[in-house]
Amino acid sequence: MKFLDQAKIYVRSGDGGDGVVAFRREKYIEFGGPDGGNGGKGGDIWFEAVANLNTLIDFRYTQHFRARKGGNGSGSDRTGAGADDIVIQVPIGTQIFDEEREVLLADLDSPGKRILLCKGGDGGFGNASFKTSTNRAPRRADKGWPGEERWVWLRLKLIADAGLVGLPNAGKSTFLSVASAARPKIADYPFTTLHPQLGVVRLTDTEEFVLADIPGLIEGAHEGAGLGDRFLGHVERCAVLLHLIDGTAGNVVDAWRTIREELDAYGGGLSEKPEIIALNKIDAMTPQQIGTRRRALERATGKPVVLLSGATHTHVAETLRLLQNAVHEFRRG
Repeated sequence: MKFLDQAKIYVRSGDGGDGVVAFRREKYIEFGGPDGGNGGKGGDIWFEAVANLNTLIDFRYTQHFRARKGGNGSGSDRTGAGADDIVIQVPIGTQIFDEEREVLLADLDSPGKRILLCKGGDGGFGNASFKTSTNRAPRRADKGWPGEERWVWLRLKLIADAGLVGLPNAGKSTFLSVASAARPKIADYPFTTLHPQLGVVRLTDTEEFVLADIPGLIEGAHEGAGLGDRFLGHVERCAVLLHLIDGTAGNVVDAWRTIREELDAYGGGLSEKPEIIALNKIDAMTPQQIGTRRRALERATGKPVVLLSGATHTHVAETLRLLQNAVHEFRRG
């Protein structure tokens, strides 16, 4: 299934049904009087977060949602039928913005959470509703109230406990495949993942968390270079970031600073999130290279640096335990 994390759609609730002018005329009944019924209510537009979706790809092919109009009233004081509501199902973590993408209308961040976005129009009154002691035969009936319409943007922010960040070819996909049952594309040539991947890391029967592999950033991503920063929104909800650095790629300090600058430029609180720094691919380095580059990173970051190799599974379990502890601390609040 193709991944899509934002979409623009049009929604319109149904108009209310019209009231009618009708009079009761039956044999042997001298004074029938007005009996025009009211119109029915138009259908509402609801959004609901469901657990079995993880992409907005459906909205690439269906972009217009219109609820039906309520039924018109009829004689014998019969009210028109109310129209069915439309419930639009979206993945957990979907945010709904206005057309200008400036106002957040809803954040569906938990299973079953619902929001009424467009309310259906009320039905109009039939002439029976206007009967008074001085107006015994009203010939007035109201039209139904119009529904609401708007264009909205849907933006998906994956619900993940921990996020993997780093330059392209830092080994994030390999680490995710080793740590979980996820099977992202992995190759022996330089390339970058084109869309986020999720994997569930299960340490024990009672300890598990969701790990997200975010497509690799490059310098200038916040200005649109490469894939840009559009995928960084997926780590806004993470409790901790695992910053993987390719130890074989030269200046590891520059690699770390490049990502940190992009996180700072993006904003959204990413630069303040707890960060675990890992020097990856130690299986392809000499002990002297490992020691030198680790010390350089620790001096530049002021934090301890974890050594690991996703390819050989070296120290992967210890790194996952650090992530689990950070997630547990975040959940405790």
